[in-house]
Amino acid sequence: MPACPRGTAGAQKGRCVLASEASLASADRDRANGHALDNLEDISWRLSRQIIEMTTRAGSGHPSSSLSAIDLLTALYFGGFMRYDPQRPNWPERDRFILSKGHAAPGLYAVLAEAGYLNPDLLFTLRELNSPLEGHPNMRVLPGVEASTGSLGQGLSIGLGHALAARLDGLDYRTYVMIGDGEADQGQIWEASMAAAKYRADNLTAILDYNGYQQTGPVAEVMPALAPVVDKWQAFGWHVLEVDGHDMAQIVEVLDEARRVRGRPQMVVAHTQKGKGLTPFEEGNNRKHGVTLTGPETELALAELQARRAAES
Repeated sequence: MPACPRGTAGAQKGRCVLASEASLASADRDRANGHALDNLEDISWRLSRQIIEMTTRAGSGHPSSSLSAIDLLTALYFGGFMRYDPQRPNWPERDRFILSKGHAAPGLYAVLAEAGYLNPDLLFTLRELNSPLEGHPNMRVLPGVEASTGSLGQGLSIGLGHALAARLDGLDYRTYVMIGDGEADQGQIWEASMAAAKYRADNLTAILDYNGYQQTGPVAEVMPALAPVVDKWQAFGWHVLEVDGHDMAQIVEVLDEARRVRGRPQMVVAHTQKGKGLTPFEEGNNRKHGVTLTGPETELALAELQARRAAES
């Protein structure tokens, strides 16, 4: 299977789709982009269903934290921004993605299955004994996982290490790191942010999943001084972009802008919601952070997802 080049328009099961294959060479650019976006939205919808189904079956996990991130992950992996080859997970020239908010592992697992790193049937072994799909990502047991995360605050430092290693090795790969807003309370995040700016790590893009909730309550109440987020990251020397983390067109545009920045690391502040538009998550405390859905709640959420996708088609 060929490696995934940057600039692809999307993906089919287990492989990248070159822009020409996806009919993106058409002179009608708007229509072509619309086709690509619709494909990405369809993937995100399918992966959202898998997140809900696998966590309900497991009876534990973080569906809401995975759902807040899934549009961003879909665009990153299947919108032509990452270069990877699931047949060669340790390929030196691959781009790296690190899920620093490791509790959103179900979202990452769904993406890796879609990308061809693992059999989709494994998704329904989430958190089972001897399953490689542990509660938090484990790079020693699952190809495609770049770092074992879950102890919050560490992923950005690891990502910076990869970015600087690329410079030392003379390679042009990029590193992407997703951090949580509650995770941004951790001091190590800010140590890494200072170092990344100092070393002008412009091959490093961080994505803040700014969904507003963490384990013990709303982010704004747990640590009010986290805001203003944009001003803080700018003050630390980063090129900062903001995006609606559920608007696929905006996400693609912002990720494209980020990779063109030179001389500074990039921070994408993504405004998201946990389980956006799904009634069971609207009704739960902290939008059901770390809480799986009951059987009836699962049926309702899946029905609402289906209705939403039908209305968008």
